[in-house]
Amino acid sequence: MTSTTHAAPLIPGPKGVPFLGSMFDLRRSTLDTFTRARRDHGDIVRFVAGPPGLRSVFHAVFSPEGSQRVLASEAANFRKDHPFYEEVRQSFGNGLLTSQDADYLRQRRIVQPLFTKRRVDGYAGAVASEAQAVADRWRSAPGGAVDLVGEMNRLALRTVSRILFGTDVEAAVATVHRCFPVINKYVVRRGFAPRNLPRHWPTPANRKAAAATAELNAVCDRIAAGRRAAGAPGDGAGADLLSLLTRAGTAEDGGLDATEIREQVLVFLLAGHETTATSLAFTLHLLARHPAEQALVREEIDAVLAGRDPEAADLDRLPRLTMALKEAMRLYPAAPVVSRRGVAATEIDGYRIPDGADVIVSPWVTHRHPDLWEDPERFDPLRFTPEREAARHRYAWFPFGGGPRACIGQHFSMLESVLAAAVLLRSYELTAVDRDVPLTAGITLQATGPARVRLRALG
Repeated sequence: MTSTTHAAPLIPGPKGVPFLGSMFDLRRSTLDTFTRARRDHGDIVRFVAGPPGLRSVFHAVFSPEGSQRVLASEAANFRKDHPFYEEVRQSFGNGLLTSQDADYLRQRRIVQPLFTKRRVDGYAGAVASEAQAVADRWRSAPGGAVDLVGEMNRLALRTVSRILFGTDVEAAVATVHRCFPVINKYVVRRGFAPRNLPRHWPTPANRKAAAATAELNAVCDRIAAGRRAAGAPGDGAGADLLSLLTRAGTAEDGGLDATEIREQVLVFLLAGHETTATSLAFTLHLLARHPAEQALVREEIDAVLAGRDPEAADLDRLPRLTMALKEAMRLYPAAPVVSRRGVAATEIDGYRIPDGADVIVSPWVTHRHPDLWEDPERFDPLRFTPEREAARHRYAWFPFGGGPRACIGQHFSMLESVLAAAVLLRSYELTAVDRDVPLTAGITLQATGPARVRLRALG
């Protein structure tokens, strides 16, 4: 809906401190600041941060109806022109996460067939194998305890690298593990700063990030070039994604050139390991904190698997585990904040959002909205029974985004998370050592402290 002739009320928001507004609060904890803002000011909030002349103004939309407008029903009016996405684009390329308009539509048509259910289900064996390797390694864990944050990050990285690169997995894992944190920190700092120095200036931060980006690009290009030189293998259900990308496309769309292949690979690495690692780590940590629920989940796993390795069909046979995963994704959405920039002025929830405004929606806040979720901080997997899911607004829970830019890999993420958790929970009883895990909002939700659990081997 475009702007109307009647006068819309002024959008409320926190005053913060004189001259600087909410700058310090947002730097201290973006997620806590957004949560307080919804509580104190409602579902549409205007933020001002920074000194005059370097001031950032943006609008937060916290209601499910408003989130649906931004992401889906008026998606064409809310574009990825936000400075944050431009920084992601500069570091990771113009892949599916950042591309727009004709570029995005072409890429989506080319890449979509690589993420069909049949294709993704073909990776179940690789997921189970990587998870079993972790379970075997945990038997010699020092002190019988592990940090789920680091462990699930490594597991998800190895899994997505194996699916992307096949037998070249080892060549990629070490580079990604070393370079991604450097680039992520750099992107987040620049993406939300009111002003930035040019990237080509030889500052220490620019040079460090440029070196990490160059190393990451080089390993992707080297593996892709080797794959092309060796000739593409078959395209069976379990063929690695890099092989499929080299042959993707139609006569109408053409294929992907070497740069486009690298950019898609980088997006898959970014979105395919950090997000799943977060979901897995917090699912296991919450179950470790709730032993009665963990026992029910394990009872289901043992009854379904009966000692065998999990397979793709088990995703539908493990509803209790899937509900626990969805509840963990409610409390700890891997993409806690989603940014857009409005084109035309529009009215949402009775307030006028001006043209050209920066707008955010926040799964983190909406997933905790007390009008949508009773006792929202409580871990309760039964919120996700089919009946209760059907009764809720579509955008009360949207960890994968929504609308035409919804995550293309959501089935893969669910498959990987459920099957890997099943392997680990059938092997160990987990007891939480750390109760609370400090967090920050980066490109994805980031734990800034450990989520340790004590292990008791089963069987």
